[in-house]
Amino acid sequence: MAAPLPRETITAAHARIAGRIRRTPVLRPGPDTFGLPGRLSLKLEFLQHAGSFKTRGAFNTMLSETVPAAGVAAASGGNHGAAVAYAARQLGHAARIFVPAISSPAKIEAIRRQGAEVVIGGARYADAQEACDRHVAASGALRVHPFAAAGTIAGQGTVALEWDEDEPDLDTILVASGGGGLVAGMASFWAGRGKRVVAVEPEGSCALHAALAAGGPVDVPVESIAADSLGASNVGDLVFGICRETVDHVALVPDAAIVEARRALWRECRIAVEPGGAAALAALLCGAYRPASGERIGVLVCGANVDAEGLAALA
Repeated sequence: MAAPLPRETITAAHARIAGRIRRTPVLRPGPDTFGLPGRLSLKLEFLQHAGSFKTRGAFNTMLSETVPAAGVAAASGGNHGAAVAYAARQLGHAARIFVPAISSPAKIEAIRRQGAEVVIGGARYADAQEACDRHVAASGALRVHPFAAAGTIAGQGTVALEWDEDEPDLDTILVASGGGGLVAGMASFWAGRGKRVVAVEPEGSCALHAALAAGGPVDVPVESIAADSLGASNVGDLVFGICRETVDHVALVPDAAIVEARRALWRECRIAVEPGGAAALAALLCGAYRPASGERIGVLVCGANVDAEGLAALA
């Protein structure tokens, strides 16, 4: 079973991509914001190029692999596709992105805006991944996997490297998980350093929670307001192996808490994010994670690809 990635691998990934990504800021919203006592640190990764942390893993994969003439291909609920399309355009590669029918029009438009070809690959993410795999086998394109690849995980882990430099004394970090590549990378960076990394999943889309409970990756049904970004049905062996060793536990949150967290981010901080981007905060607001007195909490705000209708719902 997979072991955590060495910190040196994540450090090398950061050196490789630093000139291509944004170093996103940290917001310290102050005591009693969101009605929560104690100190809170928000890492604003939704400000990353293409609207989410996914750009880090996309660049790291393309800069550490040989990209063939056929270009790159990816399956995505939306955010990974936008990130791969952005990175491919910056590096001069063709990109074909396979998305499920549940992807939001805003995310599909974000992919097309970067010049990538978009293919509807089926009803759910797993269907899009199968369509992508068939294309890679036929064309020889480089597959940029959204979570089940060491290059992707190392790139996502660079979020933790930056955050640790800005906030070295955090006790616990809450990270939303879909396929688990982000939390696997961040938890790898902090492994053995006395910090608690907690994955947060929607109750209706909880592939990592199910895998940890079963002792291995299992398929789960996916039905959540955040399914277009946190909708993987199986985390796979690599993510499972890393998270089993490094993630403290998984906190599950209902969709209603995610909706309220989105509204709270807008109300308190004028931050507009998609449902998946608010999931980590939802764990605090609904009590799925209850910090101890004086515990210093980090919350990753990870994605903001939201359409006009979604923005209107925040008012």
